[in-house]
Amino acid sequence: MAGDRQERPWATFPPHVISEIHRAADRGLYYIRGAGAWRAVPSFDDLVFLGASVSRYPLEGYRERCDTNVTIGARHASRPVELKIPITIAGMSFGALSANAKRALGLGASAMGTSTTTGDGGMTMEEREASETLVYQVLPSRYGMDPDHLRIADAIEVVVGQGAKPGGGGMLLGQKVTERVADLRTLPAGIDQRSACRHPDWTGPDDLAIKILELREITNWEKPVYVKVGATRTQYDVALAVKAGADAVVVDGMQGGTAATQEVFIEDVGIPTLPAVRLAVEALKELGVHRQVQLIVSGGIRTGSDVAKALALGADAVSIGMAALMALNCNAPLYLEDYEALGTRPGACNLCQTGRCPVGVTTQDPLLEARLDPEEAGRRVRNYLSTLTMECQTLARACGKSHVHNLEPEDLAALTVEAAAMAQVPLAGTDWIPGRR
Repeated sequence: MAGDRQERPWATFPPHVISEIHRAADRGLYYIRGAGAWRAVPSFDDLVFLGASVSRYPLEGYRERCDTNVTIGARHASRPVELKIPITIAGMSFGALSANAKRALGLGASAMGTSTTTGDGGMTMEEREASETLVYQVLPSRYGMDPDHLRIADAIEVVVGQGAKPGGGGMLLGQKVTERVADLRTLPAGIDQRSACRHPDWTGPDDLAIKILELREITNWEKPVYVKVGATRTQYDVALAVKAGADAVVVDGMQGGTAATQEVFIEDVGIPTLPAVRLAVEALKELGVHRQVQLIVSGGIRTGSDVAKALALGADAVSIGMAALMALNCNAPLYLEDYEALGTRPGACNLCQTGRCPVGVTTQDPLLEARLDPEEAGRRVRNYLSTLTMECQTLARACGKSHVHNLEPEDLAALTVEAAAMAQVPLAGTDWIPGRR
């Protein structure tokens, strides 16, 4: 009996915590990795749809239309972005990703009539040529910032923060800073790049309003201006972005990924995407601009049901990052010996920061990058986006909706008390919404 008790593992110190303590004690450095959070949090998986039956009338999938188009940025821009589907590709930089990966994402998104986003480090001409609709990110680093590129983009996204590291700057380790990446960012090659955590020329919402006005003047008031925030104090951040003049707000939940940051950021900063959607919608409704200022939600979107649930909670569109990389074959069971050399395996690899990606997605090594054929990978992205769209339409039709934006919270129920409280939808089988009297 005593021996059994001695072999019982600690709840406070499970094996992975003990291992990290040993690593920290050996090296005296925090751990950096890529991808997103490992911890389980309440998510869209905890919601279900209430399909139509007698009380609601469903639509026939093969005979009745269910539209998916979305317009972003008509609030102030003379040339708003018109997308055929409400699913966009999130900002991921050339540097974090290979040039072939960036081109593939552009080709796949363009085939489906949606947009891609540049990420930190500026615009490459391959990306511009492959992307029918391209959003240009303005980040605190200003790496690769070029007014001419602002003018040839289709929209501008001012990045205040992202879900994997709210309050933290970008990171690109030296092994990925090749001569070309360094030249684009005006940096020395082979040296770790650590971006600023805040924009150098403004410190609050009043300065943000000035920055947005500057961007509009540079682009002749043609381009929509988005503001992207990591999900933390979501209601305040969304409201202030709207007051500063944003045409659209991008809210990135803590499940969002990254090419590299401290693990303590990934696991312990920010709130899940599920409550962030609701809080953002509440802020927009309070200001009377819901659907006038578009809400784009990102962080852990993987399936058509995730898309549909985000839209039902009030989002206008979603943005995918890690899932899009999976469509490029990230973590695919290929080149197993290379995964083994990294000390990992397909399905568990989060070593984007090493630049040794076995499938050529998150690398600048020419030999590894050559493993990713942009045309074939672009076809895979197109197929994935098409599948997400059809799944979303299927769920909308099942709820009797002729447009995916007609989905609403009334179409949802929660499977857990936590999800019911976060999403403010009833616990399944009841009319109880935790927190409401």
